[in-house]
Amino acid sequence: MKKPTLTAIGGSDVPARADAEAFYKRLEIDVLARTLWGEARTEGTIGMEAVAHVVLNRVKVARTHGHYWWGNTIIQVCQKPYQFSCWNRSDPNFRKLQAVDESNLYFATALRIARRAVAGTLRSSEDPTLGATHYHADYVAPYWAKGEKPNAIIGRHIFYTLTTG
Repeated sequence: MKKPTLTAIGGSDVPARADAEAFYKRLEIDVLARTLWGEARTEGTIGMEAVAHVVLNRVKVARTHGHYWWGNTIIQVCQKPYQFSCWNRSDPNFRKLQAVDESNLYFATALRIARRAVAGTLRSSEDPTLGATHYHADYVAPYWAKGEKPNAIIGRHIFYTLTTG
């Protein structure tokens, strides 16, 4: 899948709103897939699906509250500074994240998962994180996890539900 590109819409016979919505959906899939690849490509399909559920759970919290500090959409949630480390410019994955394409098997898998997530077919009833809004790798101990009870451990990621702050 090529990165979505913005193209001019010509003539009044072209449904501009539909084109804009299709473009946004492609962009949403691309950003989510890159997030899944950057955060969980070594965790297999279940690990990438778990990270997708965290993103979707954050969007759900934002919609429930009317808004939330981490953003209200998939793109805002994924690219909120310091929430998903693969998007931090100082992260070694950042440049790789920009360059990866569908020829990479893990990215092709991330795209399939992202398409399902955006289409709404990754159902919350099948959420292996049990509604988690946060996670971290098992080799780090972030301050926010101190004293918190994990919802799930999937591969090398530990998942939590934290919706205060």
